[in-house]
Amino acid sequence: MLDFSAEAGFIGLFIASFISATVLPGGSEVVLIAVIHRHPEMLLHAVAVATAGNTLGGMTSYLLGRLIPNRADSRAVIWLHRHGYWALLFSWVPLFGDALCVGAGWLRFNPYLSMLLFATGKLFRYALVAGGWAWIEAVVLPLLSG
Repeated sequence: MLDFSAEAGFIGLFIASFISATVLPGGSEVVLIAVIHRHPEMLLHAVAVATAGNTLGGMTSYLLGRLIPNRADSRAVIWLHRHGYWALLFSWVPLFGDALCVGAGWLRFNPYLSMLLFATGKLFRYALVAGGWAWIEAVVLPLLSG
C-alpha cells in the first residue's frame, strides 16, 4: 500500500504526464524524476503511471483532431501521410508529438492502433528518462560526492 506522499506524487505524475501530452505546455519528465528520487523502489510503477497519463493525454489530442475541419497543410499531417502509423511512435517528441496525435485523429487513424503506438513510444521515452536518472543516482552522484 502506498503512503499518502507517494500516492500524491503518483497522482501529480499522472496529471503532469496527461497535460504534457495535450496541446497545453508541461514537463512530466521533471515530475517523473522527482517521484523516482523520492521513491526509487517504485521506478517501474512511476514509468507505468507516466506512460498511462501521457498516452491518455495523447488520445485526448487524437479526439480533438477528429473535430478539426479538413486542412491538410500541417507538417504533422504531411509526415503522417508519408510514414503512416509508424510515425506515431514519435508522439513523445515535444510539440511535434502533440501535432502527430492531433493529425492521427484528423486522418481518422484506427484509435486502438494509434493508442498502442502512442503508448509504445511514450513508454520508451519514460523508460529512458527513468533509467538515466537511476544510473545518475547510482553511478554519477556517488563519484561526485566521493
